[in-house]
Amino acid sequence: MSNCAAHSAPEPVFAEPWHAQVFAVTVALNEAGCFDWPDWATRFSQTLKRHGLDRDLDGGDDYFHAWLETLEQLLDEQGSAVAGEVTQYRNAWEKAYLTTPHGLPVRLTADG
Repeated sequence: MSNCAAHSAPEPVFAEPWHAQVFAVTVALNEAGCFDWPDWATRFSQTLKRHGLDRDLDGGDDYFHAWLETLEQLLDEQGSAVAGEVTQYRNAWEKAYLTTPHGLPVRLTADG
């Protein structure tokens, strides 16, 4: 009898937790109908070309920074996440992360 699990597609491996998170957010937005995948793939390809394809992208930070840039641009164009607001939230999360004692959950405060 064959083992079906042995023939399933491999799970993606991510070097950093944020790589998996931005990937999951993108997939969830696609599945929610916020954009279609062919449009996403075209946009991502254009971002990669702007960053230069003269070297191999290994799925590390450079790849996922391009992925995040593409997602932010797409959401900004749609009006779903305005660039200025994204920057404010990113800065607020960074501040919260850097000021939260180790082991405690990171939370945003009213003042960011």
